Amino acid sequence: MWVGTAELVSAVSNAGGLGIIGAGNAEPEWVRQQIRLTKQLTNKLFGVNIVMFSPFIDEVIKVVLEEGVAVVAFGAGSPERYISRLKSVGIKLMSVVASVASARLAERLGVDVIVAEGMESGGEIGEVATMALVPQVVDSVKIPVVAAGGIADGRGLAAALALGAQGVQMGTRFVCSEECISHPRVKERIVNAGDRSTVVTGRNAGFTVRSLENRMTRQFRVLERGGATKEELDWFEGGRTYLGLVGGDVDDGWLLSGQSAGLIKEIKPVKVIIEEIITEAEAIIKTIGEGVSRG
Repeated sequence: MWVGTAELVSAVSNAGGLGIIGAGNAEPEWVRQQIRLTKQLTNKLFGVNIVMFSPFIDEVIKVVLEEGVAVVAFGAGSPERYISRLKSVGIKLMSVVASVASARLAERLGVDVIVAEGMESGGEIGEVATMALVPQVVDSVKIPVVAAGGIADGRGLAAALALGAQGVQMGTRFVCSEECISHPRVKERIVNAGDRSTVVTGRNAGFTVRSLENRMTRQFRVLERGGATKEELDWFEGGRTYLGLVGGDVDDGWLLSGQSAGLIKEIKPVKVIIEEIITEAEAIIKTIGEGVSRG
């Protein structure tokens, strides 16, 4: 959200991945602008991620249809009421899920690809870790599954393929790319993060979020423990994602990040990131295969 812009999206698609615009709760004209700019920067396929809590979701759906987007990825809820309308014009649909039940429902509704996202991921999270979630989702559906959550290198890609996924989705790793517009202070915090640098907040608000720990998350947790209402917590967190990720307020903004932050040590061009991940994964798979055959 806010940093999945045309600059990053086009770079990912140009490098052989599927770049996805993070619509978040942005207004529809911002989404339209990003779609058009992405088309100027790449002739490859790309998508738009739409979260079900967006106050502009109906307008954003209209923009996606008008602009001829090829792929839509839904998150944070069931997209049931939009599926037939989007599929009728040939749009491929992805659904980000955090449980087997949600994966099965998405398949029944006609989604084309499941993104099984473990609780290691940044932003809104579920209750099941990637290693346990992905194979259970793979076993429960017949459509392709993409693994997400805690993946930032070739080891993660190789592991996801071994679990039955047909690909991976990465967010935090690409925040630390040269093309991402996220503030340099945010990238620096991720590069310097360790295995326990992220925290989870919002369980009492019904919106469980993983981000880098900072002054704001500590204040949020104090409010939660003090019995603050959902309305009070919503007011407290309002607007802080943009403030953190784009504005660079690393003390009082949301610094949405997955646990994979501890694996990220450098800021690199997207093309280099993707090439290194694929090369590493291929080498791992080859080594494992040779070891199994010798055994």
